[in-house]
Amino acid sequence: MRGPETHKRLGAAELGRELGERATLVQFSTAFCAPCRATRRVLGEVARMVPGVAHVEIDAEDRLALVRELDVQKTPTVLVLDAQGRIVRRATGQPRTADVVAALGEAL
Repeated sequence: MRGPETHKRLGAAELGRELGERATLVQFSTAFCAPCRATRRVLGEVARMVPGVAHVEIDAEDRLALVRELDVQKTPTVLVLDAQGRIVRRATGQPRTADVVAALGEAL
């Protein structure tokens, strides 16, 4: 997972739901993306394991303005947000659970 590329903050207005108390895992997906389904499972599992962490999945095709603003070029793309909604990590492709937990370490 790469480091922060922007100081942009995301909040409920952009995500469609409230941020996690401690961190938020944001996943950009598309309907026919097989790795997106596996990513959903991994991020959901991590969010259940780590108190205060939320998982938000965004349909990239429905949110093209946000996709362009954040330069999401493929799915799945995962953003790790800190409690204030700042992007602290970004990755494309299906992440491993250990990598997600490690990336959360920077957000918590």
